[in-house]
Amino acid sequence: MLNIDQLASFVSVIDLGSFTAAADKIGLTQPAVSLQVKLLEQRLGVRLIERVGRRAQPSPAGADLLVHARRILEDCAAATDAMTPYQQGSVGRVRIGSGGTASIHLLPRAIAAAKKQMPGLEIMVRIGNTDEVLRDLEANALDLAVVTLPASGRSLEIEPFYEDELLAVAPKGSEMPEGGPDADFLKDKVLMLYEGGNTRTVTDGWFAKAGVRIQPTMEFGSVEAIKELVAAGLGWSLLPALALKQDRAGFLTTSPVRPRLARQLGIVLRRDKHLTKGLREVIKCLRGFGELQPASFRR
Repeated sequence: MLNIDQLASFVSVIDLGSFTAAADKIGLTQPAVSLQVKLLEQRLGVRLIERVGRRAQPSPAGADLLVHARRILEDCAAATDAMTPYQQGSVGRVRIGSGGTASIHLLPRAIAAAKKQMPGLEIMVRIGNTDEVLRDLEANALDLAVVTLPASGRSLEIEPFYEDELLAVAPKGSEMPEGGPDADFLKDKVLMLYEGGNTRTVTDGWFAKAGVRIQPTMEFGSVEAIKELVAAGLGWSLLPALALKQDRAGFLTTSPVRPRLARQLGIVLRRDKHLTKGLREVIKCLRGFGELQPASFRR
């Protein structure tokens, strides 16, 4: 491989016409510059510089190399310049994995807040279930995950940051019991529940604690699809409050349930993950939307 310092010495000698002048410009001794050029000539197996009077000029081979050497040095300078914003922390990339509800109703606000502080920050979001997202996180294919807890992994650091209440959701105009419906009340309704994942586990556990075994009429992998079906009058459901802040322009009736039902969202990342400025900014903005007092990541 060509040595950048040797190329720079060669170009400086040609531009300035002498080894001494090149040494002054580069900040090396004259023998050191001579050695750089000699090593480059040995590497390429050709003579690169000839003396014409007192001035150093390129040989035919050196004149040909000079074109390439200038281009290489310009590209190296451009590469160095491209790294400057990263050194200053003004740009970067953060890859986030999340479930569907958080990616629609929580992440956009956090991302907007982060990009307001760092306009050059590139943020990529990958949607999947908790197991898929955590596998990608452990493989370092993602930098950060926002998932419904519980989550586990020996290499992972997990911080609860947002408590999301699950609400009973019914078609507009439906009557809710005073104080909210309980499991016994809901078992007699046409239920459409979220299929799979920790949110469903939390829902099933709530019914089980009340001694109620449910057989949902329909199961979906999309909270947004369930909202549309409930709004159309096809049944009831239990859905995250996070997804109900905009309730289809008033087509839904919502209520807390008895006893209270909630899920926790967590920020997850690898324990050995280097926290870049961009990643720190995203975490800070996510915590800003959290309802729990956050615990600091320890490094």
